[in-house]
Amino acid sequence: MRFALLLIVTLIAPLIEAKAHGYVVRAIPADRSTMERPPTRLQYWFSEDLEPRFSEIKLRDQSGEVIASGAVDEENHALLALRVPAGLSDGAYIVELRPAFASDGHVIAESRVFFVGEAVGGVAGSAADDRAIPLEVLWRAGLNLANFLFFGASLLYSAVLLPAWGRAHHPQAPLPARVMRRLRGCLVAALALALLANLVGLLQQSMVFFNTDAAQVIQQNLWGVVLIGSRFGDIWLFRMVLLIFCGVLIFVAEYYRPLMPRLAAGIWAGMAWLGALFIGLTMITSHAAGSTVMPWLAIAVDWLHALVAAFWLGGALALTLVLTPALAALDDESRRQAMRAVLRRFSRLAAPLVALLIVSGIYNALNFFVTPADLDSSYGRALALKLLMIAPVLLLGAWQHVALRPQFLARLQLVLAILPRRLRAGMERAAATGAALRLEAILMLALLVAVAWLSATPVPEPESLPEAVETPQMTQSIGDFTITAVVIPGGPGVNTYDTVVRRGGAPATDVSVYTQLVNPERGSRSPWHLTKQVEAGLFVAAGDDIHAAGEWWSLIDVVEDGGVVTRVAARWSISESAAVVQTRPPNMAHLAALLAIALLLGALTQRKARRLLAAMKITPATALLSAGVLALSIGVMVFGAHLIGERQRNYEATLNPPPAQVNTALPDAASLAWGEALYRARCLVWQGQSADFRALRNRLGSARDDFLYGVVVGGWRGLPACEGSLSERDRWDIVNYFRTFEARD
Repeated sequence: MRFALLLIVTLIAPLIEAKAHGYVVRAIPADRSTMERPPTRLQYWFSEDLEPRFSEIKLRDQSGEVIASGAVDEENHALLALRVPAGLSDGAYIVELRPAFASDGHVIAESRVFFVGEAVGGVAGSAADDRAIPLEVLWRAGLNLANFLFFGASLLYSAVLLPAWGRAHHPQAPLPARVMRRLRGCLVAALALALLANLVGLLQQSMVFFNTDAAQVIQQNLWGVVLIGSRFGDIWLFRMVLLIFCGVLIFVAEYYRPLMPRLAAGIWAGMAWLGALFIGLTMITSHAAGSTVMPWLAIAVDWLHALVAAFWLGGALALTLVLTPALAALDDESRRQAMRAVLRRFSRLAAPLVALLIVSGIYNALNFFVTPADLDSSYGRALALKLLMIAPVLLLGAWQHVALRPQFLARLQLVLAILPRRLRAGMERAAATGAALRLEAILMLALLVAVAWLSATPVPEPESLPEAVETPQMTQSIGDFTITAVVIPGGPGVNTYDTVVRRGGAPATDVSVYTQLVNPERGSRSPWHLTKQVEAGLFVAAGDDIHAAGEWWSLIDVVEDGGVVTRVAARWSISESAAVVQTRPPNMAHLAALLAIALLLGALTQRKARRLLAAMKITPATALLSAGVLALSIGVMVFGAHLIGERQRNYEATLNPPPAQVNTALPDAASLAWGEALYRARCLVWQGQSADFRALRNRLGSARDDFLYGVVVGGWRGLPACEGSLSERDRWDIVNYFRTFEARD
């Protein structure tokens, strides 16, 4: 069963490369910004990937008429982009955003405003609705209840009931038949509830994706589009297959129990692993997957948090359904003894897990509450409601744990003396008879609704998001051309390079545009990008060539049909603050919570660790030797990692050392013209077709500027240095011109 679980997790791994419940991390233009001229494109980056088929962006004018529509960018699924039509007049414009987040399918609609020319009063956008959808809360609560009941009942069988009531001399029926019937009923009911919740979830998700009602979804089979065209559909299908698989296993275990009791017992023991997988599938589409701090670790901690809660809640609910009928045939004394044995074992297992539940919950909250202001949100209020409802459950569970142990009650007599005698007796009787457990299960059912409400509520937008920064933009006129270049967003990382080319006031459509990014301080140079003409006169390219803040050059060559090249160049000041940041490092609170989780897990597993050590028969001498070897191994690994890292850095520095001379001449049209004149007058031998000349020209794609500068000064192979007295600027102009011989794809 464990191997099957590992295989299933491996199969679904490609489905879970996503986050949940995102928000806008960078907007161009910023909300309510005023621009001197119309933008060429609207771009909105989100904290996670979007569902391309169901996400959209629209641009409306002041009267509400739609003038352009956009979609998810093909190269970056976290980006909604729209090309703005040419000739946009002054006024106010409304941007409608409807992103559908890929992992959980949540759709959050909002609108933003920008102005061209001057700001206009009376026009405003609408904030995203961060309230939970009741139907989503309903099916998520049902799914959580099904998952928790399945896992709790399965683990209750192997971890509580078998040790307390198991009959080893009856392998075909290790537990009484009436107990097994109730447990089997719990699992079947959980599967049926999960099936119903999944169907309602698919219906609700389809309604949200298509922004329509249930009747239209059913009549037009829109749910089928969601199934085959979304991440939500992928997870939904896998969940349904797993439900059917579990149903088949339950049937096999019951059918073959008389003939192959070991097989039936193995299936029952493995049900808890499948229950854990059910819960893990829910975590994949939870808020944890949308954490900007180590999302994979956030999913693991949230999974651990849910497993602990599932054993506590699901086990308590399963016990309330099993205990009464299981003990009905016993006399009063036997019933009390049997109930106490089960309740004490369940309480002993659940009690230490409470600390793990609390610490993992704190870690989960730290992923989304960066500042105290984040608490003032719908998500913060939903979390407060959950905490308010869990408090009486914790108190009731603590009392039950104490009341089942006479030694604890004796220590608390002075504290309990303030309570009336009848009340104390009633509380002790409620714990011993399971009444407290039933009340605990009822409160937990209400708590599940609060948990589902929290899951369906968008996380708060962090107050720490970067402020709006001005997008680098340049406009130059040369000859008949007017060229406008924009780097969006203008920070390290993936950027788009928009170039608008106009000739004689009209969009130029019969030209090709090449773009190259250069960082002179580091001597780095990107390949030439042939941009794509997305509309008349607008040419677009994208890439991660800008890898660091600082000064960058953008070289743009406009090539006409006859081969005539017009060069413009721009200097960009690339800022770290303009980068689209979708991750953040953990802080000290995260690390402290993780350390606490690790210590608690170590404490919970220390008994098995002691048994393992006892089986190994370790003496003090071997323990000391083992500790020394372990310390030495760790030291060697740390030193090796440091050495490898240092060698890698040295290797990279050797391959790409800082340039000996930094090119200070921007390769614009003037530099190329003067460089060509100097080249033809001072570098006569270079103008032949010798083998050395061809070899140098073929190296232009990888050669750095400082290398070419050295060739101009001192020559290379059979090519002599350029003649005459040349200034440093003259030599750089020659280098810039010589680069025009570089071949382009």
